[in-house]
Amino acid sequence: MSLRRAIFWIHLAVGVAAAVVILMLAVTGVILTYEAQLNQWALRDYRADPPSAVVAPLGLDDLIARVPGGTPDGLVTSAALHRDPREPAVVGLDDGATVYVDRFTGERLGNGDTRTRRFLQSVMYWHRWFALDGEYRIIGRTVVAIANLGFLFLLVSGIYLWWPSTRSRAAWKHGLWFRPRLRGRARDYNWHKVIGFWSAVPLVVIVFSGATISYQWAADLVHRVAGDTPPFQQSPRPPQSDVLETPSVTPDPATSSPATPGVFARELGSIRGRSAFVELQALAAKAGAETPGWRTLTIDLPESIHDPVVVTVDRGTGRQPSKREDLLFDRATGELVGRAGYPTFTRGFKIRRWLRFVHTGEVYGVVGQTIAGVVSLGVAVLVWTGLAMSWRRFFGRAGPPAQAPRRRT
Repeated sequence: MSLRRAIFWIHLAVGVAAAVVILMLAVTGVILTYEAQLNQWALRDYRADPPSAVVAPLGLDDLIARVPGGTPDGLVTSAALHRDPREPAVVGLDDGATVYVDRFTGERLGNGDTRTRRFLQSVMYWHRWFALDGEYRIIGRTVVAIANLGFLFLLVSGIYLWWPSTRSRAAWKHGLWFRPRLRGRARDYNWHKVIGFWSAVPLVVIVFSGATISYQWAADLVHRVAGDTPPFQQSPRPPQSDVLETPSVTPDPATSSPATPGVFARELGSIRGRSAFVELQALAAKAGAETPGWRTLTIDLPESIHDPVVVTVDRGTGRQPSKREDLLFDRATGELVGRAGYPTFTRGFKIRRWLRFVHTGEVYGVVGQTIAGVVSLGVAVLVWTGLAMSWRRFFGRAGPPAQAPRRRT
């Protein structure tokens, strides 16, 4: 058996075995294409109209003070402000709850738990672990991760099998363009080759990024290729004085912001009562001045009043890591004492953050999301045509034998 034929049979076997899971990933991926925009649309009723053109939004400190359960009890842990004051502030509480608050009145609008959000969240659970619960979730996650690796092999081996054995123009044309007059197996084969070729590059990136999310060895591979030491092989965490300029090892910055303290203080009430501390609104204004093109500011309240206030400045959509930065301000003087976040990451961590959001295409905005959605739809067609050709190969009826043309006498 030739190498090409051996790879073909392995390609076919892996494709048939993983077809159902890959189809599920493709369909759910299509549904989640514009997840962020759909969630934003679902919160359209939270958008406020200012009472008049001259009315300014509440200051951050006053806004937090009006949130039930906030000061002086100290349950507020963070607050996110959009550049457009008509968008609600997003206030985080220490029990994990999220509250949307009107910027002009301080009115509590809701927790954002809309039908759209619940539906998209359920689709995401299917995408990640077949929406299984309890001890079965790890099984679902494992099956999805293995199928994802199988799909990566299908993409690489598919390009090898697709590559024309001859350099003729006709051979390349048949592998690059649709042929609308074909029917049956010939049509499926043509669609399979053409869609596979044109979607191969974005799919390899999407599938490999999924592997770095599922497997630690894949994430470590990124660090090694980038010339970094994998996070779990690094030296112990440096002292707090060094953390201001160095990304933390735990939690992993590929999934969370390393500069943001994990547990925040409950001392906002006492801070507001002491004139020695700069108000949060002033710190937010300084952070905005440091980055004039900001779109969202997220202020995190640290665990101790002696720790710096971390203001995350986002110049993008919230899913573009290179446009995010953490600014650390001294609470007593209001001075900028450090920078953290993406600009301070090592090359390996930067690549992993990029891979996290290139998986959904969101790192490139609507254009990237659209490309990811289109190629996900193409994957569904690849699965269908692949199964159809496999069925015909093993169970299709053989056609009548071809008859030799009669010779004229």
